[in-house]
Amino acid sequence: MKLFITGIGTDVGKTVAAAIITQALEADYWKPIQAGDLDNSDSHKVKAYVSNPKTVFHSNSYALQTPASPHYAAEIDGITIDLTQIKEPVTENHLVIEGAGGILVPLNTTNTIADLIQPDYKVIVVSRHYLGSINHTLLTIEALQNRNIAVAGIVFSGDENQATESIILSKTGVKCIGRIDQEPYFDTNVIAEYADLFREQLLNL
Repeated sequence: MKLFITGIGTDVGKTVAAAIITQALEADYWKPIQAGDLDNSDSHKVKAYVSNPKTVFHSNSYALQTPASPHYAAEIDGITIDLTQIKEPVTENHLVIEGAGGILVPLNTTNTIADLIQPDYKVIVVSRHYLGSINHTLLTIEALQNRNIAVAGIVFSGDENQATESIILSKTGVKCIGRIDQEPYFDTNVIAEYADLFREQLLNL
């Protein structure tokens, strides 16, 4: 199973969700494009959270210096992101693929994050509650569906908001995999606890 983790925007909890899902499935992890913070990248963070001995962490296809939209970070580095150079790692294990920002984040003048999503990927959308998040979540799911990309599930992040969650689920018909509370901190133990809660839903995707 190949799971592509995307968010409704930046800083919505996508990396924590990716770590939980990676731990739950003892999956391999791959972030194709990292922009900025290369000494403490999302791959580093997930590796610090995951405690199972099976996960393999695959290298970024592009590791860009500037914390910015990938198309601009690549321009600063003097390169152009080429989708043909983004090679999915070969593994017999489950694979968790983490996107960058939202699905319409540009990679170059033509492609966006959505173009990284292959037909055999199952997409999980991470939504965090804030004023406007309903709109951003519905737009994300609609944009994916308009590209004939099925959304396998949604993970809610942050303090619970039943009114927000119920309207998103009822309007989209998307399955809720689970919710990640506003924890005081995340470490391997907290990630493992959430992994246990999420595992059955993930295996049923």
